[in-house]
Amino acid sequence: MKFSEQLIEEIRPIWRANHAHPFVQGIGHGTLEPEKFRHYMIQDYLYLIQYAKVFAIGIQKARDLDVMTRLSASVHHTLSIEMALHRKYAERFGISEQEMREAKEAPTTIAYTRYMLSEAQNGSLAHVIAAILPCAWSYLEIGRELAQIPGAVDHPLYGDWVRMYSEPAFEHSAQDMIDLMDELAADLTGDELAHIKEIFLQTTRFEYLFWEMGNTISHWPQELQADKISSI
Repeated sequence: MKFSEQLIEEIRPIWRANHAHPFVQGIGHGTLEPEKFRHYMIQDYLYLIQYAKVFAIGIQKARDLDVMTRLSASVHHTLSIEMALHRKYAERFGISEQEMREAKEAPTTIAYTRYMLSEAQNGSLAHVIAAILPCAWSYLEIGRELAQIPGAVDHPLYGDWVRMYSEPAFEHSAQDMIDLMDELAADLTGDELAHIKEIFLQTTRFEYLFWEMGNTISHWPQELQADKISSI
């Protein structure tokens, strides 16, 4: 069994909980309330900015040009292709470019992205890939599964999202990171592999929390909003 397959099998119930989340299923069946998706898209836009930085850390830690090139391709896909989808949805929802730039990260967005950045900055290239892998891999599986739901790819609001994460370009990008994880794990043993599994578990959990954040439209409590802060 490949190391990547072990990662999934050891946390299978948690992994599948992401796929079954009401927010995810609401996208596939076209029943998700638009205001929830709007909140998610803004937060995911902010998430992708930090996500791309994690890949960039991987480029710095890579020891050969081939790996640097593969990670650079993932940065391009994130910043050019996925971000384009978010800007397209922003236009549909009447969200201005300024609003997107000035949007504030929700607590879950901060916790998730800063955990990834911390593990990436303080660890090896394998830590970098373990941190980003649950996002790439679960979106690949979710995109494939939702695309099988009748009408999902043609839904007037969510169809573009389903198509994005079920198309060959995204599959290639995600699969390359899965393969890279297996390549890197081949040189690791003992405590190193255990830590990789821990990172993968934690970011899988954060994936669930991110879906939950979208589903509940959660942000900082009103009492903690910036406009409540008095100047000192």
